Amino acid sequence: MIDVPSFAELNLEVALPGIFLALFTTVLLIVDLFIPKDRKITTAHLTIGALVVAFVLNLPAFNAGETAMNEMFIADAFAGFVNMIVITGAIITVLLSVDYMKRSGIEHGEFYSLLLFSVSGIMFMGSANDLIVVFIALELLSIPLYVMAALRHDDVKSEESGIKYFILGAFASAFFVYGAALIYGATGTTNLPEIFRAIAGADGIVATENSAMIYLVIGAAMVIVALGFKVAAVPFHMWTPDVYEGAPTPVTAFMSVGAKAGGFAGLLRVMIIGLPLLVVNFGDAVETMAIGETITVPSAWQTALWLIAAATMIFGNFIAISQTNVKRMLAYSSIAHAGYILMAVAAVGTVQITKVAENDYTMVAVYAESALNGALVYLLAYTFTNLGAFAVVMSLENNDGSGTMLDDFNGLSKRHPLTAAMMAFFMLSLIGVPTTAGFIGKFLIFDAAIQAGLIPLTIIGVLTSAVSAYYYVRIIVNMYLKDAAVTDEAVGLTPYVNYATIVAFAGTLIFGLFPMLALDLLASSGAQIATLLF
Repeated sequence: MIDVPSFAELNLEVALPGIFLALFTTVLLIVDLFIPKDRKITTAHLTIGALVVAFVLNLPAFNAGETAMNEMFIADAFAGFVNMIVITGAIITVLLSVDYMKRSGIEHGEFYSLLLFSVSGIMFMGSANDLIVVFIALELLSIPLYVMAALRHDDVKSEESGIKYFILGAFASAFFVYGAALIYGATGTTNLPEIFRAIAGADGIVATENSAMIYLVIGAAMVIVALGFKVAAVPFHMWTPDVYEGAPTPVTAFMSVGAKAGGFAGLLRVMIIGLPLLVVNFGDAVETMAIGETITVPSAWQTALWLIAAATMIFGNFIAISQTNVKRMLAYSSIAHAGYILMAVAAVGTVQITKVAENDYTMVAVYAESALNGALVYLLAYTFTNLGAFAVVMSLENNDGSGTMLDDFNGLSKRHPLTAAMMAFFMLSLIGVPTTAGFIGKFLIFDAAIQAGLIPLTIIGVLTSAVSAYYYVRIIVNMYLKDAAVTDEAVGLTPYVNYATIVAFAGTLIFGLFPMLALDLLASSGAQIATLLF
C-alpha cells in the first residue's frame, strides 16, 4: 500500500506564497479571456496585485524554518529573501511592460501569466530542499521564458532568441537530470540534507573514500553545468547576448535578474546544503594530523567554480567594452556579474577539518554563512540596479527596437536631466561605487572570498571591476559631455516606465545607504545553515 500523507503532514501553508501565485496565474489565464483587447492594462493591474499579495504572504518565511511536502520544500530566511528579490523584480517588470507591449503591438494578456509562472518557478527554486524540486522549479521558471523571448513574432531576432534559448535550455536541463541521477545513485537519496549526511557522516562517502565518490564528483559537475547555463556563466553563456538583444526589452530585463536569481538560488541550495563537504583524498589530507589540529582543504568542486568565476568576470567585462548596443553591453555585463556571485559560491567550498580524537574528525564549511549573505545581497542590489538601467534603455527605445545604441544616450542630461541622473547612479552602482547597493554587494562578496582564502580570485574581481568602469562611465560621458545625436522625444518615457525607474533608483539608494535592512533579514539564515550542516 502507498502511504498517502495527509494535508497536515504536507504542511502546505508553508509553501503558500508560491502555491498562491501559481493558482492565481491559472485563474488569470481564464479571466483574461473576458478582458477586452484594448483593456489589457487590467490584466497588468491584477498581476501587480497578486505579486503584492504574494510578497505579504512571504513575510512569515523569514522566521519559519519549516519543511513541507515530505521535507522536499523548506521555508526559511534564504527562501524568503529569494522570494522578496524575484517578486520585487517582477513588479518592476510589469511596470516596464504595460506601455511597451502596447506600442510594440504585442500586448497579450498571456504575457503576464507567463511572467507569473516563471516567478513561481523561481520561488520554488529558492525553497527547494530536494533535487527533484530543483528540477521541476528549473523547468517552471525556464519554459515561460522561452515563449516570452520570442513574443515579438514579427521580428526575426526575437524568434531566433526564443529558439536558441529553448534548444540550449533543453540541453542544460538534460545535464541537470543526469547529474541528479548520479548523485542519487551515489547517496541513495535526492533530499539535500540527506545527501549531506551520506557524504559527510562518520561512515559517509568522504570518510570511507568508497567508489561512490566518482559518481558524486561527476554528478556535481553536471549540476554546475546546468545551473551555470541558467546564470550565464562562462563557458555556458553563448546564448546570452543574442537572446538579450532579440527578446522584448521587458523580457530581457526580467531574464537578466529573475533567471539569474533562480539559477543561483538552486546552485546555492545544492552546494551549501547538499555538497559543501565533498572532499576528495580525505585520507591523504588527515594522515599526518595531530589531535586538536585544524587544516583547510578545498572541496572537490571549488577549483572548478574558481576557474569558472574568473573566466566569467574576465570575459564578460572585456567583451562588454567593444559593444555599441547598450542592450548587448548589459548582456555581457550580466555575464560578468554572474562571475562575481560565483566567487561567493566558490567560497563555500573551503572546508576546515579538525582532528578531535584518533580516527575522529569534524568537517565544517565555515564560510558558508558569509558567502550566502554576500550572494543574496548582491542579487538584491543587482536586481534593482539592472532593472533601473533597462528602464532607462526602454525610455529611449523606439517601437521598432532601435534607439538603444550608445550614441542615442548623447546629451540625455539636457533632454531628460532626471532620467540621466538616475542612469548615472545605476552605472555607478554596477561598478560598485560607495553609497550604492552595488558597492555593498561587492564588498560582502570580496570579504567572503578573502576569508575563504581565495585571494587571487578576489584580485581578479577587483581588477575586472576597474575594467567595467570604462564601459559604464562611457554612458555617463555620453549623457553629460556629448551633444545629442537626435532631438526626438523619448517615446518610451511613459509614466509607468518612470514609476519603475524611480522604484529601482530608490532600492539602489536605500540598500546602499542602509545595508543592514537587508542583512537583518538574513540574520537567521546562518543559524539554520549551521543546524542543517553541523
